[in-house]
Amino acid sequence: MQAKSVAVVRSAIQALGPVLPGSISKQWNVCGKPGCRCKDAKHPQRHGPYYQLSFTVAGRSSTMFLKPGELAEARQCVRRYRRLKELSAQLVMAYVAQARRSGVASLAEGN
Repeated sequence: MQAKSVAVVRSAIQALGPVLPGSISKQWNVCGKPGCRCKDAKHPQRHGPYYQLSFTVAGRSSTMFLKPGELAEARQCVRRYRRLKELSAQLVMAYVAQARRSGVASLAEGN
């Protein structure tokens, strides 16, 4: 695989926009209220769906519930994060290729 230039990859990273790590899941809940539709013996109807973003940052796991209007943007941010991870690997490969081609000193020149 041919390494992309550092400038091309850095430009792609800058163009990404907001990112969010993690994954989005759909949740259905059962409440504790007696007589609620979710507790019906024959045909229980759970509450939901609720959407939840689960992620780990700096070694700490966390979750956050998403409002229905936030779901599309959150999915886009998660896709952008995955793309950021791919681009980060490409950036490292581009720096290594540049260092091999022109020496480590060329990295300090900001190319």
